Amino acid sequence: MMRKNLLIAVDLSLTLKYPTNRDALTYTCTVYDREENILKKKQVKLYVRVPLVEVEQGVESVQLPCKTKLHLPKDSKVEWTCIYIRTTKVHEYENGSDQLEEQDHFYGDRTKMNKDLLKTGDLSLTLKHPTDGDTEVYTCTVYSREGNILLKREARLRVNVCQVEVEEGAESVQLPFKTTENLPEDAEVEWWRYEPEPPKTVHKYQTGFDQPDARDQLFRERNEMRDDSLKTGDLSLTLKHPTDRDTGKYICRVESKRIKRKKTVLLKVINCVLEEEEGAESVWLPFKTTGNLPEDATVVWRRIEPVPSVLVHVYENGSDQPEEQHEVYRDRTKMNEDLLKTGDLSLTLKHPTERDSGEYICNVCSKEKSISRKTTVLLKVKGRVQVQDQTGDIRNRSSSIDPTPLMADQSV
Repeated sequence: MMRKNLLIAVDLSLTLKYPTNRDALTYTCTVYDREENILKKKQVKLYVRVPLVEVEQGVESVQLPCKTKLHLPKDSKVEWTCIYIRTTKVHEYENGSDQLEEQDHFYGDRTKMNKDLLKTGDLSLTLKHPTDGDTEVYTCTVYSREGNILLKREARLRVNVCQVEVEEGAESVQLPFKTTENLPEDAEVEWWRYEPEPPKTVHKYQTGFDQPDARDQLFRERNEMRDDSLKTGDLSLTLKHPTDRDTGKYICRVESKRIKRKKTVLLKVINCVLEEEEGAESVWLPFKTTGNLPEDATVVWRRIEPVPSVLVHVYENGSDQPEEQHEVYRDRTKMNEDLLKTGDLSLTLKHPTERDSGEYICNVCSKEKSISRKTTVLLKVKGRVQVQDQTGDIRNRSSSIDPTPLMADQSV
């Protein structure tokens, strides 16, 4: 809308009704003469402040604020929407009650508005079990009976992505996801690791049963969900024996004809770091995974840094293969008995020295490719040096600590 009698008033201002976040732009007003020459030109940058609501994933609910002192007619319609590719209907109130028939199924059973909202002017929306998939700008619009806009407000919701951190060697880790109870029996639940690429299916639940054959071999036999997950709404995933190879971005998708849910979890598994001093009897490089591994499984421990990579220990065809070892590790390594049955693939390295320091990797695979396991261990062995003191005695010291006294000894 612009004022009448523009040329007389010389006021070329523009009124923009119900500004929203999408109107935050730079606007240009240009005045031309009859020959289309520019007489005047001015730019105005519009900022629209949108309330920000920020919550952590896992809260029971969050409220998107919208309050007004306007007197709203009893026959007004209140509509909450957001734009995700297209305009999505989040919640609708009309004729004195909620109208959820056309509500997008992503928000099904998760929204609620106050009682007597037209009378009190509190049009705020409560969103249950918010996840990062709900991070959007939401718009509350009030319409008259004739369809004219009486009020328009926005609220920005930011739900922080869930982050889980665990040390390698832990028995298990849980990727949390709780949503509304009594999910439909036809709901399909799928957890997959989205990053690093390529995506891998971690767990799949369909037609009332788990689908173990759909899981990627990296996660086979290593994860589980609650038996009553649809009834309780607890769709959390337990991942057994996490290793650094499991670090990544996980997404859970839940969908049926009536509902849709989505959540992201960032999992970080911290590498195992071992420190030992030269002279120790042995050092233990831990690796525990699921038991009852296939009889044809091959277990290979390798030191990959410093380069070149060398074979440390090989277990194949039900026994150790010492002829495959690098000569530096010959007769110095040992693995547990019944390792495939117990899933304890830890390696004992005897009489560690400074040159054993480095990054070790253990890979497990089977001929049928039914499993795949991997772990990384960083070993630091502090070397020991001999120092002659003032009396002529030889003393052993770690080469990596307390250098100042050594310098003093050298100066004597």
